[in-house]
Formats: sequence, C-alpha cells, structure tokens
Amino acid sequence: MQMRISVLLAVVLFCLAAGSAQAQDAGKFFPDCPKCPEMAVIPAGEFIMGDKAGRPTEKPTVRVKLARPFALSRTEITWNHWQACVAAKGCDAIASDHGWGRGKRPVINMTFAQAEAYIAWLSRITGKIYRMPSEAEWEYAARGGTRTHYWWGDEVGQGLANCRECGAGEFSGHKSAPTRTFKPNPFGLYEMHGNIWEWTADCWHPNHEGADPTGKPRVTEKCLLKTIRSGSWYYFSPVSKAASRAKNDARMKSYNIGIRVAREMD
Repeated sequence: MQMRISVLLAVVLFCLAAGSAQAQDAGKFFPDCPKCPEMAVIPAGEFIMGDKAGRPTEKPTVRVKLARPFALSRTEITWNHWQACVAAKGCDAIASDHGWGRGKRPVINMTFAQAEAYIAWLSRITGKIYRMPSEAEWEYAARGGTRTHYWWGDEVGQGLANCRECGAGEFSGHKSAPTRTFKPNPFGLYEMHGNIWEWTADCWHPNHEGADPTGKPRVTEKCLLKTIRSGSWYYFSPVSKAASRAKNDARMKSYNIGIRVAREMD
C-alpha cells in the first residue's frame, strides 16, 4: 500500500513539474538555427474561435482547448529566411517580389506545396517538427489572450496594422510592410492582423460547423482549397480581424499570400 502511494505521489510530482516547465516556456523566444525564424512559445489554453456577430464564414463560434503549448514564428517568413532554403537547395527560387524589395519583407508568390517544402527543410536541418499551424492555432495566437477583434481592441485604429484604411502610410492599400514594422501582440507575434494572408494547414470549409474542439486542422485528401488567415495590405480592416478567414487554391501563387510556421514543442 505504501509503495502504491509513493508511486502515485511520484507521478503527481512529475506531472506538476512538467506543467511548470511548460508554463515557464510560455513567452520564450528562440531560433533553432542561425538562419531559422525566431519562434515564440504559445501557451496551452482555451478560447472561443469565430465571431457570433461576424460573417457566415466565422460562425458558429467554437470553444477550442489547446492542451499543449506550441511555437509559432514571430514574423511571417521573410525573403531572407526563404533564400537560406534556396541556397541549400531545399526550396524553389521565387522570381517575383512584385517590385517591393526582399530582405525582411514577407516572402510571397509561393504555392501551398512550395510553402510545405520550406517547412520540410526546416524540420530536416533542425531535427524538430515544423508544420503549418491549424487555423484554430492561428486564431488563438493572433488573439494573444484577448477576446476583441484585434489584439489591441475592437477598433482598428490608425497605424497599428497594414490594411487598406489602417493608416499605415506608404503601405496601406499599396504593398506589404517589412516584418516587425508594427507592435507585437501579447504573445510576441508581429503582423498577425493584415500585411499578407498566411497559409494554414486546414482545407477550406465554408464555416466552423464540425470544427475540431482540440484545434486540430480539418484536412481531407486532395483538397485544392486551403484556408488563409490574417487579411492583407490590400483589403479593408474587417478582413484583418482575428476571426476573419478566406480561401485560396493551393496550386495558385499570389502577391498577397505568404506563410508563418508552427513547431511542435518537445
């Protein structure tokens, strides 16, 4: 009997220690290699996905519980990040930056398969599991623990994001902004509202009916339409809300779409 109690106590202490370690990791920033994107640890938690007063695509609202922390790149993947993969022959070279310049600007004009090739390359060189975020993970991270349309409130304001009437100077309605142009959200993530759309792992569904309450992506074989999140410099502010979602053909490139990568936590 005493041995059983001791074993149970050891298990409880181990679980508490593991939970404490995960809590300590939340808010931590790290890159896995010199040319890898800087990642932010996103804590486990619950949130309400969608917007009951929003567009039909944002309904019904779903309570989602993410049982484990994960990491998400603090910025959209940049041309610098992508070029490291091209140089290592892991990614296709992309011909057009739409005349906006490269460097720390978000990389654009890649298909979903090309975006997956970059993620596969990151996994190979780091030995870690990189992947596309699910749209539930994306929205949870974009909200940063808040319940408002944008992490700073329900009004878009001026100069807080890059969208058509967001007051972002030379960028609004004209082009993408370099990453880290705007303030990060409470999880340390930049440009989660606007700038460019971002691919997610989910196949497109017209609404949240049947969404997984654990935050797993909804994926079917040979789905050609993928869900994109974030909105962009081209669209008006409602499209940049945390709950906003749209679709794009996985085979099509666009100067409006890029990626932000997720990583499993050990």
